[in-house]
Amino acid sequence: MPIDPYILLLLGTVGLAALFPARGSAADVASGASTAAVALLFFLYGARLSTREALDGLRHWRLHATVLACTFLVFPLLGLAARGLVPVILTHPLYQGLLFLTLVPSTVQSSIAFTSMARGNVPAAICAGSFSSLVGIVATPLLAASLLGGSGGGFSADSLLKIVLQLLVPFLAGQLLRRWIGGFVTRHKQVLALVDRSSILLVVYTAFSVGVVQGIWHQVSPARLGGLVVVEAVILAVMLLLTWYGGKALRFGRADRIAIQFAGSKKSLAAGLPMASVLFGAQAALAVLPLMLFHQMQLIVCAVIAKRRAREAAGEVSAPQPAAATRTSVGTGTRSG
Repeated sequence: MPIDPYILLLLGTVGLAALFPARGSAADVASGASTAAVALLFFLYGARLSTREALDGLRHWRLHATVLACTFLVFPLLGLAARGLVPVILTHPLYQGLLFLTLVPSTVQSSIAFTSMARGNVPAAICAGSFSSLVGIVATPLLAASLLGGSGGGFSADSLLKIVLQLLVPFLAGQLLRRWIGGFVTRHKQVLALVDRSSILLVVYTAFSVGVVQGIWHQVSPARLGGLVVVEAVILAVMLLLTWYGGKALRFGRADRIAIQFAGSKKSLAAGLPMASVLFGAQAALAVLPLMLFHQMQLIVCAVIAKRRAREAAGEVSAPQPAAATRTSVGTGTRSG
């Protein structure tokens, strides 16, 4: 089973925040650095994301419309349905985090990797993940503001202004400068990936430091955490089944169904964590916990499914070979006779 090493780093960061949370002036410095890190993250997202590639994929509009519907319609509906589990299974803060999880855009890298492993339509997965990320820059904050605004999420005109300044403006700046810095970003993508991940670790440390200082961890018991894991497992199972059999009902080919399944059932940790820090402020620690758990869960389950799809594809390729060999031997026998 794949255990994402980055999840271990995130958990280590959470442990560091629990033992040595930033307080006083150190908290102010960490908060300022976290704000700058989020702006840098979305600037780099804009510089890396090829709008042309994402828009070129619209020629396969049915597939991309299906992925977007799964990501920003079906997922949120499942999140809203989970409201009935409060307070029996989930606490209200955990539910807010779960609902936010359902609003996050799809991931790009793992969707491509699993689609390739399963011998699916890789170009479609690239375009679907990129287009989902592009739409999510605007759709996720708007959906969060509308669905969480009246439930204690702390959304206000000031929050929306922060979203624009910390997320949208840096992203658009990256897109505008991509023409000049795109080559540099591509050549140094490994170094910039380290910058991305380090920035997210800083965001997590700051968010969990605030949570520890405010004592929010008293709100999470092992039973509540177990209930959250079960609820997320059910949501993931529903989405995996719906994307696979829904793709069949919509008459997509096997390769397209694989791309739909992996792009339509995932949520991006890299995009969700910094968004949560802006949207939830002091409550970000509990808000990102469901996303961190779901991220690892989707990696494990999708790796198993991708390997199974690859074996199925290999079986389909090798199955005709005996028949072909039989026809050859028969033909040879006829000619010799």
